[in-house]
Amino acid sequence: MTIITCDHLDKVYPVAIKQPGLKGTLSHFFQRQHRLVQAVQAVSFKIEPGEVVGFLGPNGAGKTTTLKMLTGLIHPSRGQVQVAGHIPVRRNAKFLEKITLVMGQKQQLLWDLPAMDSLKINAAVYKISNRDFQHRVNELSEMLSLADKLTQPVRKLSLGERMKAELLAALLHRPQVLFLDEPTLGLDVNAQVSVREFLKEYNQRYDATILLTSHYMADITALCDRVLLIHQGQLIYDGALNQLLHQFAPYREVKLELMQPQAPAALEIYGEVEEITGREVRLLVRREDLTRTVSQVLANLPVLDLTITDPPIEEIIGRVFQSGKVT
Repeated sequence: MTIITCDHLDKVYPVAIKQPGLKGTLSHFFQRQHRLVQAVQAVSFKIEPGEVVGFLGPNGAGKTTTLKMLTGLIHPSRGQVQVAGHIPVRRNAKFLEKITLVMGQKQQLLWDLPAMDSLKINAAVYKISNRDFQHRVNELSEMLSLADKLTQPVRKLSLGERMKAELLAALLHRPQVLFLDEPTLGLDVNAQVSVREFLKEYNQRYDATILLTSHYMADITALCDRVLLIHQGQLIYDGALNQLLHQFAPYREVKLELMQPQAPAALEIYGEVEEITGREVRLLVRREDLTRTVSQVLANLPVLDLTITDPPIEEIIGRVFQSGKVT
């Protein structure tokens, strides 16, 4: 049984058209015209209980719009969607108890009050008993290493501590489905790792379903085996992350440190020149040509050091979005 089902989901926004100048302002006021913007187009996918799925796309691709339709914040223009057995736009209490939405650029905690006060408000909203409230706060604060911070005003917490407190507040009612929109936005490396480890542990402990958007590919590789790619409002890929990387990275990255700089033309015969910085060179070489190419490089160039790695995942995903399709 799937816990999230999207079937040909569309969202079209009317956007007002206004001409410049006084005449344009008056015309806009009395006879407003609109153009239609297709934010999401025929998006279909299913997610099973307990899955952690990455939802990737460039800015403006339709990720946040889709999340808002899945959580019932906006109505779809066409199509059907079900989450945890409910139709999100109805926003009934049973549905809201089963989901949570965390947006890295938004906050629900009251700025001047201790986080604990906001947690008590959430407990009252979800009708959580005092016993369950204390148990859940203790458990989640221990998982987040946050126990000694909950009595401090939110404004005195670091950004990483505030994000952890936001997660605690969002998960206090123990939802089945987590919609996470850039949960590590703006956090330092240590805070990002801490949030990822918490989400992985929470998923394993409670079999929670997570749909995650992030521009930090480390979030995706650490948490998600499956990814959805959306481009210009259309879903262009739904499958395993490893399969996508293999399909769009039929090459290896060869990093060279040379004794003296070489002209780009002298290096292009060995592969695609990605970068040249002084004596350091970065080449992309097709996997089937790797052994032959490395032998030629060592034989023909003054090599001090050579390293072979897979290309950064950011570059691979970027190539997918540049092409706009997965073939």
